[in-house]
Amino acid sequence: MSTFDDPFDSDRPLSLTGCACGQHRSNAEHDHAALALRCEPVGGQETSQETSEQKRYESVVASAVMRAMFPKDAARRAFLKSVGAATALAAISQFFPLKTATEAFADAGTPEKKDLKVGFIPITCATPIIMAAPLGFYAKHGLNVEVVKTAGWAVVRDKTINKEYDAAHMLAPMPIAISLGLGAQAIPFAVPAIENINGQGITLAIKHRDKRDPKEWKGMKFAIPFDYSMHNYLLRYYLAEHGLDPDIDVQLRSVPPPEMVANLRAENIDGFLAPDNICQRAIYDGVGFMHILSKEIWDGHPCCSFAASREFITTSPNSFTALTRAILDATAYASKAENRKQIAEAIAPANYINAPVTVLEQVLTGTYADGLGGIKTDPRRVDFDPFPWQSFAVWMLTQMKRWGQIKGDVDYKVIAEQVYLATDTRKTMTEMGMAPPAVAYKSFAVMGKTFDPATPEDYLNSFKIRKSS
Repeated sequence: MSTFDDPFDSDRPLSLTGCACGQHRSNAEHDHAALALRCEPVGGQETSQETSEQKRYESVVASAVMRAMFPKDAARRAFLKSVGAATALAAISQFFPLKTATEAFADAGTPEKKDLKVGFIPITCATPIIMAAPLGFYAKHGLNVEVVKTAGWAVVRDKTINKEYDAAHMLAPMPIAISLGLGAQAIPFAVPAIENINGQGITLAIKHRDKRDPKEWKGMKFAIPFDYSMHNYLLRYYLAEHGLDPDIDVQLRSVPPPEMVANLRAENIDGFLAPDNICQRAIYDGVGFMHILSKEIWDGHPCCSFAASREFITTSPNSFTALTRAILDATAYASKAENRKQIAEAIAPANYINAPVTVLEQVLTGTYADGLGGIKTDPRRVDFDPFPWQSFAVWMLTQMKRWGQIKGDVDYKVIAEQVYLATDTRKTMTEMGMAPPAVAYKSFAVMGKTFDPATPEDYLNSFKIRKSS
């Protein structure tokens, strides 16, 4: 079952494809949304904002009830085909107080602050955060959000800690590191949403086109965006699996993503593991080629996150909830392939990513030049699924300990559940008519090696190459 489902469509399994709002297969279906209890367009044109919002709340509540009543696809589809959407609504209304529930949902809370600042780094990993401004998702949820382009990750961290930003685009491990006091003062942060999955790659300078075996990379210099990043952990993992000690056999340097291509061109570095738009820009400029996509290391890995301090969450809970809803809404829209070209145009301007639309389209659509004369297609090169799996956090903690960023005993489960808000996000997604996972932990494979979040120390101890404690 997809995270972004439409429970009132009886003709197909629950999944999303495309209309203007991101929840229907076509504009025709979108136009009949009211009859089928679906959703309203962002900033509805033919109704007042109040009426549009009321219908949206009705849609969310009715969708949530339908999901609860018919968790099995077959039963839901059979019911809708036999009675139709309108009759289904009437039947549900007889035994569930939809009007009362809708009013309660709509009155859940006015944002304490409507004028907010959200920092971001100009990379495609921040797509939902960035696009939510020009495409109206923040406004839809009652917020006036200024998304602020920021030079580097340390700056994002410091400005968020100093309350210059209300929330921020952060690398997925950063809120864990900040909460633990790694590299900065310990301040509790939390993650209600993952910004993107996959979406990175290892790019090498053109002069290394014949060095496709990592065993030949000894002595080379690689850039990563930040020490507490999936880029760092995935590159280290990849090198170690090929027999290289990343602390001895190569040099790793932290370089802000916008500066990576220039450093590659100047031969200050030999390659980098970076966000896909940085990789693609190096290819576009003729200075690099794609060695491997990060999804070939771990398909479905998290990259970046949407994060806020616990203080902001506590003092402005309604603003935080509205922000989270806007991000989840934008992520649903970004998850559909047919919206990606529009999104590329929306986030390309100088105040956002400042990149040629062609570069962003190659990243977001997955049809791209590899820098070696080939054209490749992978629609899941980057993808968008917001659920903050706590098993992601546990894996990151194993790598922090593996490479000496954390010393001593680690309470993996407690830290993961304090920082990654799976329970709260599940509740919000359900209220919005989405279909979040029923659990917060799952196993996955990284380069063929299975990770079980229930036994993180066993996983950690299985690695031959690691930093000595």
